[in-house]
Amino acid sequence: MLKQITSSLKNLFPAQEVHAHCDGPCGVYDPSSARVAAEAVLSMTKKLVDLEPKDNSKEAQIAYQNTFARFVKIKEEQAQIAKDELLILWTDYFKEKHLEQYPDLHTTFWKAAKLCSACKMEVNVQHAQELMDTVQKIHNMFWESKERNVPWYQAS
Repeated sequence: MLKQITSSLKNLFPAQEVHAHCDGPCGVYDPSSARVAAEAVLSMTKKLVDLEPKDNSKEAQIAYQNTFARFVKIKEEQAQIAKDELLILWTDYFKEKHLEQYPDLHTTFWKAAKLCSACKMEVNVQHAQELMDTVQKIHNMFWESKERNVPWYQAS
């Protein structure tokens, strides 16, 4: 009986679908999550380029293929995380007032999003490094816009 009443109320007054991060707005933004993901993309890309089977045995080939597949999966997941985090900064944090201070803001974020996609589609150290460089530029723009001096660093 209670389930029927609850169901009827839900149908009469449906809850609006919500998504986070963060239309509250919470005001909590930080490009560090994009840096960590982009750094993982660079690391996995380098590992993929350097990966070789130990020998020509069936077991070595299977191990190689398994490791290669795992590295690709991680690289692609991290590229998507970087893209998601960058898009949050671009669409939720940066406002029209920032365009005067950073006239290349849209181009920088567009380039970063395209690099995330390129890093998912290929194994290319140059593109992975360009992604890191672009994330560093975004890091600098972000913290400068908040009038804070937060140094850039890499964990690896």
